[in-house]
Amino acid sequence: MNEELVAFQQTHTWDIIPMPPGANLISCKWIYKIKTKSDGYVERYKARLVTRGFSQKYDIDYEETFTLMAKMTSICTLISLVDARRWLLYRMDVENAFLNDLSEVVYMQPPYVSAPPRHVCRLRRAFNGLKQALRTWCEHF
Repeated sequence: MNEELVAFQQTHTWDIIPMPPGANLISCKWIYKIKTKSDGYVERYKARLVTRGFSQKYDIDYEETFTLMAKMTSICTLISLVDARRWLLYRMDVENAFLNDLSEVVYMQPPYVSAPPRHVCRLRRAFNGLKQALRTWCEHF
């Protein structure tokens, strides 16, 4: 949990401001997972903060969600081509992939951070759970 909150602070993910009148407040929650090795032993514990994007309202919290997606046949074709040409294939793991600039104004309740009463987080960056998170990542990438 601390690693996730530190990443949010380093990337300046939100500003804590007084709650504006009539703002649509999106809730959030922590998702906990236990990552295990192939032999069943615990490798690490993982915590991720996600917004509850189902409470977002179109034309208020988001405008566009469409993004291009690769089909599985395209990925299989690419891997076959890499194998046939004997190219090297590298894997990339992106931590906090969705922390990209957010163009819409979105307000979220503060998640276990010290905030004065009646204050909210105004999101500056998209992250897991927002309807437009994947689109912002693809635009940035």
